[in-house]
Amino acid sequence: MSHRIVIVGGGAGGLELATRLGKTLGKRGTASVMLVDANLTHIWKPLLHEVAAGSLNSSEDELNYVAQAKWNHFEFQLGRMSGLDRAQKKIQLAATYDENGVELVPAREVAYDTLVISVGSTTNDFGTQGAAQHCLFLDTRKQAERFHQQLLNHYLRAHAGQTDVVEQISVAIVGAGATGVELAAELHNAAHELAAYGLDRIKPENMHITLIEAGPRVLPALPERISGPVHKTLEKLGVNVMTNAAVSEVTADSLITADGNVIKASLKVWAAGIRAPGFLKDIDGLETNRINQLQVLPTLQTTRDENIFAFGDCAACPQPGSDRNVPPRAQAAHQQASLLAKSLKLRIEGKSLPEYKYTDYGSLISLSRFSAVGNLMGNLTGSVMLEGWLARMFYVSLYRMHQMALYGPFRTAMLMLGSKIGRGTEPRLKLH
Repeated sequence: MSHRIVIVGGGAGGLELATRLGKTLGKRGTASVMLVDANLTHIWKPLLHEVAAGSLNSSEDELNYVAQAKWNHFEFQLGRMSGLDRAQKKIQLAATYDENGVELVPAREVAYDTLVISVGSTTNDFGTQGAAQHCLFLDTRKQAERFHQQLLNHYLRAHAGQTDVVEQISVAIVGAGATGVELAAELHNAAHELAAYGLDRIKPENMHITLIEAGPRVLPALPERISGPVHKTLEKLGVNVMTNAAVSEVTADSLITADGNVIKASLKVWAAGIRAPGFLKDIDGLETNRINQLQVLPTLQTTRDENIFAFGDCAACPQPGSDRNVPPRAQAAHQQASLLAKSLKLRIEGKSLPEYKYTDYGSLISLSRFSAVGNLMGNLTGSVMLEGWLARMFYVSLYRMHQMALYGPFRTAMLMLGSKIGRGTEPRLKLH
């Protein structure tokens, strides 16, 4: 019987790893590779702010797991991991139900020889009163689409001339990290596009966007030389940026900061902080930290079980020479997937495993069609600041690299060509 590799979580890292292993170990019959995910389709998480604003049609950019599995010699199973039996080397999958509550796929167990957990992260509301009840989150495609529908509904009601609809909209975004900043810029663009398509009862200047950050500056995880230009650009776009403003309570129509400021908002988005899914802290004997991340060794094996690996946002991976873990960023998940594709082959062969060393290639922040800001880092160039059109091109190339890892060069080129052709026949903003 071939070695059974089970990967739980089809995000950017998990799907790349399943594709790589399928094309190598799976195709040769060296191992059976299975990917487990609670959804049938994948969309690159850094694009969710564009889905929320409507500048990206998620149904066109999603990838179907079943088709990807067929093309790349791995198996896909629909399900959400609910438990783990380390002694028997089995994971439990919860039952899946359709939209009417009818059981679609029953609860079941899946056996493994090597288990890889890559279930990503969710937004951390830090237990803030009212946040879970009154804020929207952007962790999944469904959540992003829900935000877009609520935004569009407000415009449609105003367009129909309903007398109870105020001809303005206020959006408050909690958290000025990459997601919050990029969403603010995309919403500013959406306001102009909606008006251009005739939904102009709400003028672009009447979409009031407030970006709220508890720390002293936007993009607190990135260098100040990046956050400074971004802050200025946001203010030029008319975004109200509030720093040193911790939100202490959220109500149905407003946010209240720790110093008593009340920010009125008809749409509220929480984009501050991350934590790994809660079920990980209750998993069979594995070590987790305060935000539910699995503690791993530099080989990406969990600290208490060499047969179980974890990577990406759900893993707390140490950085040599630093007291901080590897940051929860897409480039880290991509690097770790590349390493694990080699490591799992070595593991089957009984060889020692290499250690992961994080390489920071810089950061790029998209400000919609208006600009992009960031820095590229490398052994040859050092740190190079980018801004404007060139930075925007590099930002777009990150997604193309992700597509290359999943589809290969030829199909990615076809996707790019199809996207270019489609621009002339589709609206620039999703209007449904």
